[in-house]
Amino acid sequence: MERAKETQIVEHILDAIADQRLPAGTRLGEQALSDHFACNRTQVRRALATLTAYQVVEHVPNRGASVATPTAQDARDVFQARRAIESTICRNVVRHATEADIAVLRAHLAQEVQAKGHRDRPAAIRLSRGFHDLLARMGRNAVLERYAQDLTMRSSLIIGLYGTQARTLCAEDEHERIVDAIAARNEARALREMDQHLRHIEQGIDFDGTRPPTGALSSLLGTQSTERR
Repeated sequence: MERAKETQIVEHILDAIADQRLPAGTRLGEQALSDHFACNRTQVRRALATLTAYQVVEHVPNRGASVATPTAQDARDVFQARRAIESTICRNVVRHATEADIAVLRAHLAQEVQAKGHRDRPAAIRLSRGFHDLLARMGRNAVLERYAQDLTMRSSLIIGLYGTQARTLCAEDEHERIVDAIAARNEARALREMDQHLRHIEQGIDFDGTRPPTGALSSLLGTQSTERR
């Protein structure tokens, strides 16, 4: 039960970042989070530790935890690493994906379309991250999977903090084109589609659009503290 609460805190903070409610530098006080999520501070600390491991949260001596502030160079490094790692993952998926795997990917695409249709940007970003996590798992290389999960999490932070509303949501058919190439066992096409997809996301990053945090933490987090979306 405690782990479920910690997962809820992690996902909710990520959603708030994706929705641009938690700007870079926002203080994440343990007591404020404990009150908001109706849990103890030990659970909060564990959730913050998870987010820190993903470099979404940073701890500053004598100031506590806050939303990390990635730089433009950080973003370039993350997406360069993603292109390198996910090209290998994509190649592995083309070679090893089963028909059941393809069906899972198609079902995930349907969820993405629904989120975009409802203009639910946080859900769309979370599902986009989930799509890449699925590919990483289907690539059947546990080491690459862990690296990919770390990078997609950091990408979510960068997109949530600095992405423009219009350009960082994937074009409706980008993931679909990747899946089509995988289903056709066309390795060269799959690699090309993945590279173009990641470059398109990176092009939507605007570091001139940062905003200072305003308001109490509870108001920034919103009201969905008791259930996972």
